[in-house]
Amino acid sequence: MNAYNEAIEYLYTRLPMFTRDGASAFKKDLDNTIRLCNALDNPQRKFKTLHIAGTNGKGSTSHMLAAILAEAGYKTGLYTSPHLLDFRERIRVNGQLCEKEFVVDFVNTHRELIEEVSPSFFEITVAMAFDYFHQSQVDIAVIEVGLGGRLDSTNIIQPLLSVITNIGFDHMNLLGNTLGEIASEKAGIIKRNTPVVISEYAEETAPVFLDKAALEQAPIQFASQVYQTAMLHVDQDYLTIQAIDLGGDSKEYQLDLKGSYQVKNLAGVLLAVDELRKQGFEIGDEHIHNALRRVQLTTGIQGRWQTLSKEPFVICDTGHNEDGIHEVLKNLATIKYDKLHFVIGAMRDKDLSHMLPYLPKDAVYYFSAPAMPRAMPADLLRLEAAKFDLEGVDYASVEQAFAAAKETYVAGDLIFVGGSNFVVAEVLASQASAQ
Repeated sequence: MNAYNEAIEYLYTRLPMFTRDGASAFKKDLDNTIRLCNALDNPQRKFKTLHIAGTNGKGSTSHMLAAILAEAGYKTGLYTSPHLLDFRERIRVNGQLCEKEFVVDFVNTHRELIEEVSPSFFEITVAMAFDYFHQSQVDIAVIEVGLGGRLDSTNIIQPLLSVITNIGFDHMNLLGNTLGEIASEKAGIIKRNTPVVISEYAEETAPVFLDKAALEQAPIQFASQVYQTAMLHVDQDYLTIQAIDLGGDSKEYQLDLKGSYQVKNLAGVLLAVDELRKQGFEIGDEHIHNALRRVQLTTGIQGRWQTLSKEPFVICDTGHNEDGIHEVLKNLATIKYDKLHFVIGAMRDKDLSHMLPYLPKDAVYYFSAPAMPRAMPADLLRLEAAKFDLEGVDYASVEQAFAAAKETYVAGDLIFVGGSNFVVAEVLASQASAQ
């Protein structure tokens, strides 16, 4: 293969892909990843790592930590998923996408291995990322878990530190039906004698983490017990958060990630930085402050309470489970608007009872389906939503739904795009192509 598009198409079409195929693409063991990395001479053992898991907040936390480390002068890898616009968003160094040539060379060089192992799309992407970070000679890489933790492909690393963010209801068909069961899967990233930071203390999940940490003799701290964080105010540019530590020392941080949920995430980030300092990383307060003001610019993160345009006023957010929707509603409550136009889509395997009941009944809904087999048809989503008194029209595509919302919009209204990563991705793509 000579072209990047050919290499990506080969990976997309040949390999099972969770974002497209759902649970059938989730491999419930680490065997394939171990085989792939053994064949690559275990690149993941040749650089330092941080491991980030959680239901909500793990992406934002990963990007904030990567931005802080880069600001402090460390060459920093960042592995995240899924991507929104470009496959290479998954694999970055100091915010820069991995080169298209690397992807082509990797697929060409290891095509026989890929066809012998028959990994999932996620498994080969993890191995590719580890190989890239080794070749790039990163000082450290921030590795975000894809799904769960215990059986996630990323869980073959031996990190300096594990971080587990909010635990909520999502992917229950794979991870369990109670918060305790879900937490148990996330706790699978806790390693022997390796410190772990839990962003938020919760009565139902704390015993799970404490038991696992005791079993692994891993030092454990709950960030919400060390840092009291509170939103001070938010404007068009920054969310300002106050953080007070156990000694009563108070600091204010400005974040360009403006979702209210960053208040919880910041506590975990600050405690993770404290732990890295203990391990010899030279990270000054100015590095933290400067990095948090430009996480989007430094890392390229998108879709986290992101303003797409001011007229029409359009905001998108990738929150797609119960906790994520509650945070979306909390953010909507801070904004003045006359009418809410809600462009929404969902996956077939999503438990809508954990999302639809909480959505505002006075909004106008534009039901859509992302262009993938796993998406719930827009007409079925409209029928399900009607059971909760949510009214609107279904459209043949996300693009058509978004166009209809913009056509109906009048000054003073708000268009919100969400419900699924892939709805947000398609709107971002349409915005990019229009520019």
